[in-house]
Amino acid sequence: MASDTINTELARYGIGSKLRRLRLRKSMGLLELSKHTGLSPALLSKLERDVMHPTLPTLARIAMVFSVGLEYFFNTEPRRILEIVRKKDRLRFPDSPDAAQVGYYFESLDFPVPNRPLHSFLAEFNTVAPEASRPHEHAGIEFIYLLSGKLEITAGEETHELTEGDAIYFDSAVPHAYSRIGTKLTKALVTLLPPRA
Repeated sequence: MASDTINTELARYGIGSKLRRLRLRKSMGLLELSKHTGLSPALLSKLERDVMHPTLPTLARIAMVFSVGLEYFFNTEPRRILEIVRKKDRLRFPDSPDAAQVGYYFESLDFPVPNRPLHSFLAEFNTVAPEASRPHEHAGIEFIYLLSGKLEITAGEETHELTEGDAIYFDSAVPHAYSRIGTKLTKALVTLLPPRA
């Protein structure tokens, strides 16, 4: 009988759930799989429920039916990406800590996600037109959805005014700057998509 350590190590691979997933993808019952492999339906059921661990020859017989290699069963499942970022855990940063006037403050909405393909922020704009934030640029795409207030965005030679509910999508490699219009609190959801590697 396998020790707890070995059972824990084997559980990492989720062999039983992988077997079941392969069978269900083919809309195959245990009895049909039994006919193809020569293994009893009761044994196959135990393997799928991780009540028993298969030997390599048993696993090879099942793998051949589904045209997969043994490595299919021993690759660990990628971790499901799901993170919740609570409001109380977010940190607020100025756009440039050393600037005399802060152009905007931002809070990362997805900081716990490792290797994330995009970055999302809640931004609060502080500077008022015509005193825009300092022009800046970075590779990729930027998307802004205005939650409240009015915002002027300059991207390259173009200037656009957004009001609550408006959105803008632009190439962030172009120098761009933001200016709040008026005194109303101006907040936006900002998403940055860096270039693909």
